Amino acid sequence: MGEPVKPRSILSALLAVLLLALMAFLAGGAALRESATVDEVSHIGAGVSYLQNLDLRMNPEHPPLPKVLAAIPLVIRGVRVDYNHISWTFSEKFFPAYLGQWVFGEWFLEKWNDPKTILKWARLPMLLLTLILGASLYILARRLAGPWGGLLCLSLFISTSAFLTFGPLVHTDIAAALFCLLALWTFAHVWREPSRKNVLLLALSLAGALLSKFTAGLLFFAFLAFALSLRFRPVPGLPESKGEGRLWRRPRWRATLQGILCAALLVYVFYLVFSWHQPTNALYRLGSGPVALFFRRALLPPVIYLRGVFWVLISSRRPTFILGRTYSHGVWFYFPVVFALKSTLGFLAMLPLSLLFALAHKRRRASGASAIPSQLVLHWRVLWVGLLVFTGACMLSPLDISIRHFSVPLVLLILLLAPVPQMMRELRASIPTWVQLGTAAVTVAVASCLFTAVRAYPYYFPFVNSLSMGRPAYTLMNDSNVDWNQSLPEVKRFADQHGLEKIGLDEYGLSDPTASVPQAQVWNCQKPAPEDAGQWVVVSAGMILDGHNCGWLMQYPNEALAGGSMYAVHLHSQIPAPGRPGGPPLPSAFRQFGGAPIDIQGLFVHLNKHPEDLPRGFTWMTTAFTSMSKSQAPPKSPWEP
Repeated sequence: MGEPVKPRSILSALLAVLLLALMAFLAGGAALRESATVDEVSHIGAGVSYLQNLDLRMNPEHPPLPKVLAAIPLVIRGVRVDYNHISWTFSEKFFPAYLGQWVFGEWFLEKWNDPKTILKWARLPMLLLTLILGASLYILARRLAGPWGGLLCLSLFISTSAFLTFGPLVHTDIAAALFCLLALWTFAHVWREPSRKNVLLLALSLAGALLSKFTAGLLFFAFLAFALSLRFRPVPGLPESKGEGRLWRRPRWRATLQGILCAALLVYVFYLVFSWHQPTNALYRLGSGPVALFFRRALLPPVIYLRGVFWVLISSRRPTFILGRTYSHGVWFYFPVVFALKSTLGFLAMLPLSLLFALAHKRRRASGASAIPSQLVLHWRVLWVGLLVFTGACMLSPLDISIRHFSVPLVLLILLLAPVPQMMRELRASIPTWVQLGTAAVTVAVASCLFTAVRAYPYYFPFVNSLSMGRPAYTLMNDSNVDWNQSLPEVKRFADQHGLEKIGLDEYGLSDPTASVPQAQVWNCQKPAPEDAGQWVVVSAGMILDGHNCGWLMQYPNEALAGGSMYAVHLHSQIPAPGRPGGPPLPSAFRQFGGAPIDIQGLFVHLNKHPEDLPRGFTWMTTAFTSMSKSQAPPKSPWEP
């Protein structure tokens, strides 16, 4: 009986390696063609400062682990950083650092170092982390449902545009997806066997999740929901009497608590080490004596962590854009719609197919036996509960800006498809014709996923499937679902091909575009100047209907760049006046980048060129937000004419 299994397992492993190699080629190749995305400007420089200075002042609104991993090859290579620059010295306090990190990151990427080299090496650890996530999915799916279940999940993972898009980029969501998956799995291990080894594995994976993204705290809700689910619907094999059930749960809760405490200790030590040289001025009220300084240093890590959580909570509410309509808040249907539009049709087809096979399997198998091995029923329950908790949190979230924030539910959903091949195999004897048809349908669905991924290369950011009915991505969704400022090399290529010495550029970002496009001149599509008439301009797809209000541009001859992430537009010799048909909007209809109530782009355009104005810029920004909270008009920026 064991002879056929070994060759099948070897073949499955070889195919898994080939699939991961394909993903490395597709995702890595696409990333090599892209400029720095919005968040990478702050994340990369911050990560380098963590390693070089043991100071966490930059980018405190995101945990440090992914940024540290991205910075390792850069620090080894000896990148240049000027820690006497005002963007660093100004950022000693929390709120100034939120402003200074962007200027620091901009200068790190484009003034002190070569941006292409920096991006290549910073993205390498992120790509490796994505491949580790894929390998983990394969291994766990294989444990759940055998080698073909592992290959099915891995095929769906490597062909999903969200992972091809964001996998190599320096941000937090892929790392969070990896560690959240491992935390849920090791938590199930603890409840199956509360041993010291399993407690340690839970602590390591949970710490990795908490050090990757603050929303990983949802894991605690998943743990609690799982335990409650066992009360209402026990899995087979658990004690039936209340007394025995209580005795069974007690050591498992004790082990879970031990794992959580160990994870908290690991997070504390990580923050303590990487904040060792960070000033403790935030705790100045404790005093300045030796004992006070000891407690200031010891208490700084939890202060930094909790302050980051606090900032996420107060800054996560912002306008969103979905299906051509702007909302002043998040909407519950945002992630279901974005998931439906940005998934391959083969992946979407797998969902009803898997449901049909599950219903048929439950009906045909004796006493409703499960396709999941008995020793893994707790793991299966944890995965389902985790999917419901994270999906519910996403749908209730007031921050609806990107499919990348749906990474954890995506990973869990893919893993839950693992039993499909096993169910088909077990149904073959009872309904052979239907199983043959189902096998063909699954094969076609998986093949179509892989074909779509290869066909979309290298433009994964604006990918939408045919459910869009041919509408451009920018008319359907927002932010990094369409463009994240990664397509500046395509703008340069366009300008070079047309022999343009200068070109107006309305980008979806806060950085200086001239590092990637020397011909670029910062331009606002809502405020064209008379001299723009008859010229070529380029606008980010994310600025046409969402970041700015520039649908008027698309009446002119235009050309999609980078698969629709940007558009080059040839303006007519005469531009209608603002508010007139075919002309730009009136100031009352202006929209601002990121839903900000002020022109945040104009602020950073100035500060990147004149970092010495950071103190004045911070004062103006705080005054502007204070004025708006009192329903007053924001004051004019100090550098405006």
